[in-house]
Amino acid sequence: MRVISGTARNARLAALPGEDITRPTAERVKEGMFSIVHFMLEGARVLDLFAGSGQLGIEALSRGAERCVFIDQSRDACALIQQNLKTARLFEKARVAQMRAEAYLAACGEQFDLILLDPPYRQGTAALLLPALASITAPGGTVIAETEHGAPLPERCGPLTLQKRYRYGTVALSRYEAEAPALPTV
Repeated sequence: MRVISGTARNARLAALPGEDITRPTAERVKEGMFSIVHFMLEGARVLDLFAGSGQLGIEALSRGAERCVFIDQSRDACALIQQNLKTARLFEKARVAQMRAEAYLAACGEQFDLILLDPPYRQGTAALLLPALASITAPGGTVIAETEHGAPLPERCGPLTLQKRYRYGTVALSRYEAEAPALPTV
């Protein structure tokens, strides 16, 4: 697993063995994901939820995001994220927290321009978390949810509207955008 582009390009990232704790995003899915959001990364505030190895948030930081918060409930995953951040020389732009996604979202007092959501498959977690994500997505912000193809997701959730679904074999990416603030009238 490597960083595809940006300041940490080609940095080799470690992954936990097996798939019981983490399931790394396939490289072609990651490439597709960052093709979708590449214009909005410069200076973005990013949340990597169910971060696993941290590869998605690290890719965002490498491509110009201002900062990234990494959330995972696994102690081993959080230690690995910190190791990968050091390898990519992006540690100072990150915060890593070991906690359940639901607990973090319930206590979160900040907003994010980009939320990368990669929960365990076949549990309906993405759909369950969308209402909480809607409240922390900055106006004009984006949520990218990685799920198994065919996972039921709503077309709309509060200010979030499903813009497009992308399919990569058995994996799907769903892009939600938050309503942008109204422009002042002159």
